Amino acid sequence: MTAYLKKMTAFALSAVMALSMAGCGGNTDNEDSTAEGTTAAVETASARVSVDGTKFVVDGKELWINGTNTPWQCWNDFSGVMNEQYWDETFAQLAADNINCTRIWVNCNGESIVRLKTTGEIKEINEAHWTDLDTLFTLAKKHGIYIMATLTSFDHFKEPNGGYQKWRALITSKENCDGFADTYVKEFCQRYGSNEYLFSIDIMNEPDWVYENDECGKGEVSWEHLSYFFGKCASVIHQNCDTLVTVGLGMIKYNSDKYQGNYVSDAFLKELTGLEDAYLDFYSPHYYAWMMSTYPLPFKITAEEFGLDGTKPCVIGETPNDDSDKTGLTAADKYKLAYDNGWNGVMTWMDPVVDGENYSWYKYELTAEAANSMAETAYDKIYPIGKKTAE
Repeated sequence: MTAYLKKMTAFALSAVMALSMAGCGGNTDNEDSTAEGTTAAVETASARVSVDGTKFVVDGKELWINGTNTPWQCWNDFSGVMNEQYWDETFAQLAADNINCTRIWVNCNGESIVRLKTTGEIKEINEAHWTDLDTLFTLAKKHGIYIMATLTSFDHFKEPNGGYQKWRALITSKENCDGFADTYVKEFCQRYGSNEYLFSIDIMNEPDWVYENDECGKGEVSWEHLSYFFGKCASVIHQNCDTLVTVGLGMIKYNSDKYQGNYVSDAFLKELTGLEDAYLDFYSPHYYAWMMSTYPLPFKITAEEFGLDGTKPCVIGETPNDDSDKTGLTAADKYKLAYDNGWNGVMTWMDPVVDGENYSWYKYELTAEAANSMAETAYDKIYPIGKKTAE
């Protein structure tokens, strides 16, 4: 997504969400309804997501990611400033609209959470970060919402971010990459890997811009640097928990041998690291309308036709919910077409916009409409073990 939107520092629930919460936000009587008017309390079946070939499965049944992105309330909010009520209400609203998974940036650009030395070595980790994440994952379990946790972003490396040189020093050193994986990533897994609602770990948001853009490290940071980091982190994750691993590439360009090369392929990550467990469990490329002149709309074709290698589940990890004037597709169209063409999920991005002193999710109702429509089409795959009622 654009650099402007990535620098937005806060957003909260839209007026639509606030009105919806007025009717359901304080409800703790464990009542919930589906499109068919049935309910299901998940008491005994494991909610853990695993991979079977090119499918996600839960308790042996296929899972479809009816997802979205709620990346932050305020920039770097898991640094000791988390608003528990906001996230509790957010998860409640997502559950009410049959959204089963959301992508959250647990670290937006670095220094307030993982503090580095000028050499790129870890100096310390903010203990308040873990306290906030303890709360976040407790709320995810309470509401039955899967989390794709994004650990880093191109923003870490972007000038004038105060720590950008430290993060470039980290990513260009194998020793520093190993230290980050063996310290921060390992502790993250040990703390939250047993939570069945940690669906996946997204190692980095849109590393493409670190490689391509001058302000992010072009010419200084190579794909070998980035992919070594991905491979080492993936290996540590696989060694310490059962959580799935992905990388949210901004373009199919670097995720496919059809274009510039698949820089997150099993072969490339294993070659760089020498580690057999250095691999991604699924692909999650992003797609925006500006790509249409070069890359086809993924929703209308299979993941393999789009350029992915056909060996893993594939989710569209970021796409707008409001670009029908450019793509000719509503958010509901995107979800349904992707489902029909064998994709394993869609996660819309809801752009934050400023309205005076208030912040809101832009046109959240489009995502809600799409997710609720999909629940009528594929309810059993969205909730393969039944829809969880709030604890």
